[in-house]
Amino acid sequence: MGVNELSHRTVFRRIARRSNVVWPVYNSTPLYDRTSLAGLESDMRTVSEEWFDHESHNSVETFVCVLPLAYFRFGAHDCYGRSTRYEMDTLFRVFVLKELHGWQHETSLVESLDSHPELCERLGLGSAPNQSTLWRTWNERFTRGFRETVQEAARIILIKAQNAGVAVPRKPERNLPDRGHDTTESDPDDQTILDKAGTVTKHVSRVVFPAFSLNRGEGCEIPENAYWGLQTYLGLRENLAANEGARSFIHESTRDRTPLGHGHRDQIRDLSIEQVREMYRQAVRQLTDELAETEEFFRAGIVAIDITEADPFTGDRTGYEDEIIGTKEKTDEYAYQWATVQLVGNAVPLVLDARPVRKGESRLEIVEDLLESAEELAHVDNVLMDREFDSQHVLEMISQRGLSYVVPKRMQTSEKAQAKRLLRRGRDRYETDRKLHLGKNEWHETTLIYRRKEDSEHDDHRQYSVFMTNCGSGHLTEYGYRWEIESGYRSIKRFMAATTSKDFGLRFFYFAFACLLYSIWRAVDLLVQVELTGEYEHSPIVTADNTLTLLKKETGIG
Repeated sequence: MGVNELSHRTVFRRIARRSNVVWPVYNSTPLYDRTSLAGLESDMRTVSEEWFDHESHNSVETFVCVLPLAYFRFGAHDCYGRSTRYEMDTLFRVFVLKELHGWQHETSLVESLDSHPELCERLGLGSAPNQSTLWRTWNERFTRGFRETVQEAARIILIKAQNAGVAVPRKPERNLPDRGHDTTESDPDDQTILDKAGTVTKHVSRVVFPAFSLNRGEGCEIPENAYWGLQTYLGLRENLAANEGARSFIHESTRDRTPLGHGHRDQIRDLSIEQVREMYRQAVRQLTDELAETEEFFRAGIVAIDITEADPFTGDRTGYEDEIIGTKEKTDEYAYQWATVQLVGNAVPLVLDARPVRKGESRLEIVEDLLESAEELAHVDNVLMDREFDSQHVLEMISQRGLSYVVPKRMQTSEKAQAKRLLRRGRDRYETDRKLHLGKNEWHETTLIYRRKEDSEHDDHRQYSVFMTNCGSGHLTEYGYRWEIESGYRSIKRFMAATTSKDFGLRFFYFAFACLLYSIWRAVDLLVQVELTGEYEHSPIVTADNTLTLLKKETGIG
């Protein structure tokens, strides 16, 4: 059928309906303006991904010709600054076409345009420019940053097209475009790692932070980025509250005006929890779009869902009983609780989504909500959860989504009796099928796996753990990956600002922003490893402190 008005509408309707994407980005946050090259690259990713997913769109050249560019102001990147025969948007398309084919010289581009007059017409050229005009355009008219964006745009198109099974003129490089200096070291030293981390962090922060915005009016004296700079600064030091941090921030920041502690909290309190979650998902989508351009990110497939608690709350919780709830362990303590879904296993351990936990919310509701987000951002095969999620209704929902799961089961009377029999017989492992009642004569079929723990401190049936799975015992070893989410929580809580406020939205924002800082750190580490070694090892070579220090520079500190 080919490209037509209907296929155009279909693509942009899909973009409009994606809950965590705003396109074009220039209207979504004051951190981007219509001259932003980072904004242009971001929109290129959003549109090209959806474009090539349409069954009728199977040509990269056609995409270059029809890509909407009217919203972008090219003039800021035009060194001529005067009227010429060819407009910047047309030349942008022409040179993206050159980069798609990997032509080293303008001669090949001219020859192709001369032999395809219909392509010239679709590009809005009329007739093909000569070789000298194109050379001057690239080397004298385009700014250096604009040339880099042309190259990045072509790489994005090639990757998105190839991912969708569309034929491409050449194989794209699937790593972060090098915006610094190459290194030939096979085993990079600390300074090389830090230098590369600085380059990558600058790039990542340009992509991620614009997803966050405040509900402010026009003409505000303090730049919005200063608020994210302060929040990052608070994450640099353990137990640093906004008031104390804001006073120190004044001296360390290079900005003329910085937020005061009470002003910072007031701005955050104006954000609803749904707004915070929406911004978080948008930021992580930007991050995963960057990582998806490396081959190493395609190992994603296992996610872990868990609930973590803040430190026990010791004040008066009158009026806040639905938000300051009991702890997961049956004690007389109370705490705020947050739920997350995180990539684990061989994948880079990003926190894909986070949400607060309120009194009365079911585990089914929480898991379904987090899986919705996770499946929009990454390919998910297997779900790992703690025993508090062993509800048959949760397991049935996961199976209905076509996913596998591994979940430990709380031992009831029948499981304890079976474990005692296994102990008497000296069995270390046992499998049995089980039907779990869903109600109304409906059942969920699962497999129970009993596994004896090595070096157990117990000498009775408590030596055994019981797991439920719908994917066979071979996946049981994957449950060991779930420890990574606990390790991640320790780092996340290290990145959180301190507060005594009972404001639920403020508390959740502090947690969500800490999750974002953690995810940025792990993403930067993956990209640096790929740049310097060509592969990704799970153990980080970039430290969290280094990443936060580099991030604070990108948000206006030091």
